[in-house]
This record gives sequence, structure tokens and C-alpha cells, in this order.
Amino acid sequence: MAATRSTFNQPRCAATLLLAAFAIQAGAAETDAPAAAPVIGEVVLAKQNIFDLTDEKENNWLYRLANRLHIVTHDGVIEQQLLFAPGDVFDPRRLEESERILRRNRYFFDASITPLPQDDGTVDVEVATKDVWSLTPDLSFTRNGGETRWGFGLEENNLLGWGSSVRVKRVEGIDRDSNRFEYRDTNLGRSWTQLRVRVADNSDGSQELLSVIRPFHALDARWTAGVSLLDDDRRTALWSLGDEAAVFRHERQFFNAFGGLSDGLQNGWVRRWTAGYIYDDNVFSERPEDALPPAVPSDRKLSYPYIGFELLEDNFETTSNTNRMGRTEDFFIGTRLAATLGWSDDAFGADRDALIFSTTFNQGYGSISKTALFLGAQVSGRHEDGQVANMLTGLSGRFFHRQSEKWLFSATVEGIVGDNLDLDTTVQLGGNNGLRGYPVRYQSGDSRMLFSVEQRYFTDWYPFRLLRVGGAIFADVGRTWGQNPVGEPNQGWLKDVGFGFRFAPTRFSTDKIVHLDFAFPQDAA
Repeated sequence: MAATRSTFNQPRCAATLLLAAFAIQAGAAETDAPAAAPVIGEVVLAKQNIFDLTDEKENNWLYRLANRLHIVTHDGVIEQQLLFAPGDVFDPRRLEESERILRRNRYFFDASITPLPQDDGTVDVEVATKDVWSLTPDLSFTRNGGETRWGFGLEENNLLGWGSSVRVKRVEGIDRDSNRFEYRDTNLGRSWTQLRVRVADNSDGSQELLSVIRPFHALDARWTAGVSLLDDDRRTALWSLGDEAAVFRHERQFFNAFGGLSDGLQNGWVRRWTAGYIYDDNVFSERPEDALPPAVPSDRKLSYPYIGFELLEDNFETTSNTNRMGRTEDFFIGTRLAATLGWSDDAFGADRDALIFSTTFNQGYGSISKTALFLGAQVSGRHEDGQVANMLTGLSGRFFHRQSEKWLFSATVEGIVGDNLDLDTTVQLGGNNGLRGYPVRYQSGDSRMLFSVEQRYFTDWYPFRLLRVGGAIFADVGRTWGQNPVGEPNQGWLKDVGFGFRFAPTRFSTDKIVHLDFAFPQDAA
């Protein structure tokens, strides 16, 4: 049954306070005995349909029809994603993590979990979810940097209420036109296994993808395993000042099989080990049918076993009106370190001996509800023939300062430094990746730097109770370094300023915010 009352935006500390209250009560009743943690009694699902018909602003014939036509998410889909069950010892942390897991699903607008103490000493738990309209025309229109991309299709993100998604779409983009079919199930057969299938017939080739993965679905998860296969054939261009300057054909066959183990959550930290094998064959050639001159990279075949490690801190916060509008957002505010190391060898079928490495580090500071800073660093590449190859080093920082419930200031800085890059790896900067007043892929090189500041405002305007509306003013400054393979001159530092509007759908299965930006370059473009 769908709930008739909203239970969202409950205080995040409610479960913790409840556990403390039980401990105090037990200590008062029997001071010489250790306090026993309460046990979960009944788990109650409070499922809310798309529109709340008890709200007179939503109780009209159109919204009632939408509720009748929509299949509310089945109980089993929700229950499978909970990290607790009746009879378990009550643990506030598992409730909070289950909320985050539920909120990751696009077929829910929001989810909250509330403990309900009972007279017999047990704790019932109410799981409140709010569905969105999951069958939607998949329409998209993007224009940035002078380039237009559009697409149309049909997407179902909660097929018959079972949580799987099907997507059929036609896309006409900057690089290619594409007819796509995709199927995804993140809880295959009422399990944590994720299945993804994609088939694309493109104007410049084709793509087939198959992925079956059982991830580390929770902090206390003990194992992972999976396999992914990709067959991709595409046209790739090198760019200069927002225009294509050279072109090549890229055929890729990729395979990855892996498994991993963990001791779960220990003293607030998670340590995970993975091992696997990757085959990555990249073949490049000319495209005689293309009018542009060819610039063909060298073929590259990597075949290697690898080992990985991840260190993760249990430190999350919730907020709203930050990157989204009017809905709960989960932020990781702790420490994360991940690294992989592999060895490619001709004995495994590779065309070279190479050490493959990748490292990622993330750290959060402060509180997202007030002032927060998020730092990140990434290093990846190869070591072959006595030198590094295709090495990328990235540093990033994101700063948020909340002036009030409606006003938020954000600042971003990010830099990438490349060393001995493969020809098919270029560092680009333009309207498609942060320099909003310039054409897409306006500058290319082996390194870049970008600074952006944005003052955001979240209004109370809620037209037809379908969209949240906001706005922003912004400024971007960036540049690239290094030589472009097609000889593009470096333009130095480029700047833009602008303003824009933000529209956040609240009743449809999308987590995207529609951006309508007006950006003005401060240098010749």
C-alpha cells in the first residue's frame, strides 16, 4: 500500500538518538548489567506514488491519472536493497547506509528510514520511498560551444515496478549519429548482481557491451566479482579551435574479469583487495572516405593481470540544494585511496612489456551543510621501454559555502598534466568541459588548468509541481599547455562570464538538471 503521509527529511541522527535512549533506559533499570542493543521488530514499507493526492495542489485529474497508470515499485525490490531485516540487532549505521542505497535508484525521488520504538523493547523500522514517473520520452537537446546535440527515444527506468531499465534512443551528436538499445538491471534476480547490455549502430561504426558485476554493494560487503566485454568501432577526430582537423578509425576489443575480498567495515574503515585480468586491444587506421587528413596513432595491445587495493572511510553527510534542488543529496566527506597495478607482457599476448598503474585519492573537509572542501588527485599511465607513457596526473578541488538555504557559493579548480601521451589521448578544454563561453574542444594539448566560480540561487518557484527552478552567475578561466598533434597555436589564458537558469525535474526518473546558460567570452573566440 502507498503511504498517505510524507516521511521525508527526517533528522539523520534520529536512529542514533534512539539507540542512546535505549542504552540509558537499560542502564537505569539494571545498572549492574550491560545494556543490550534493541532488536528490529517489523519493517514497514511506506511507499508513496508520484503525486501526493492528500495535497490539494497535486489532487487533479491529470496527476490522479498518472498515479493510476504508474506501477509502484514492488516490495521485494525495496526489501532486497535493505541492509537489515526483522530480528537483526538495531544498528543506526545500517539504516543510514540503506537510505543512501535506495536514493541511488533513479526510480525514487527520495527515500528515508525512520526507527519506531515499541513498548516491548523492539524497534520497528519504517522505510519511506517516493516513486517518480519512470516511462518517459527520452528527449535531449544540448547546445554548448556552438555545437548542437539532440536525441529522442523512449526510456523505462522501473520496468513493471521491478527496478530494471530499458532504453531505445536515436542520438545525433558532435562525433556521431547513433541508434542505441540498452538494458540495465542493478539487482538481477533479487540479488546484488548488476547486468548491463548495450548495442549501438552508429554512423561511424558500432558498439556492443556486456557487463555482469556483483559489486561491493555496501561498506560491510565481503566480496565482489564480475566480467565486462566491449567491442567498439568508431571514428575519432583531433580538434583545433573548435573544429575537426584530422581523423582516424579506432577499433577496440576490451575484456575484464575480476574478483575481490574485504574484511568489511572495521573501526570506521573499509579495506578491499581485488585481482583480475584485462585484455585491451586497440587498432588504428585511416578512413579513406573522410575528407580530413589522417593522423593515425600506433596500434596498442595490452594484456595483463592486475591487483587493486581500496581504503575507504565511513564518513557521509546529507544535504539539499547543492548540486540538486529540493531533494536529499549524499556527500562522501571522508578519505578514499584506491590503486591498481598490472604487468603487461608478450607472454600474455601483449605487443609490449609495460607496468600499468593507476591511483586515486579523495579527501573531504568541513561540513557540506555549511562550508566544505573536497580534494582529489589521480595518476594513471604506463611504464615501458624505460620511460613513462600516456601518464596523466590530475588534481582537483571543490569548495562549497552555504550562505543560506537558498544561496550557495561554489568554486572549482582542476588541473591535468600529461606526459608522453598516446596520440588518441588528448587533453582538451572548451565549452563541453568547463569553459562555457567557448566552442567545444577549443584548445588541445597535453596539460590544462581550469578555475570556475559560481553563485547559485534556489528559488521557491515550483511550476505545476513538476520542476524546481534556480539560477546562477558564473565565471571561468582556463588554458592548455603543450603541443597539439595538429599544430594548433596556444591561445594562452581564456576567460568567460555568464549567467544561467537551472531546472530540476521532480516527477521523472532523471537525476539531471537542465542548464540554460548564457556565457560571454572575454577573449576572441
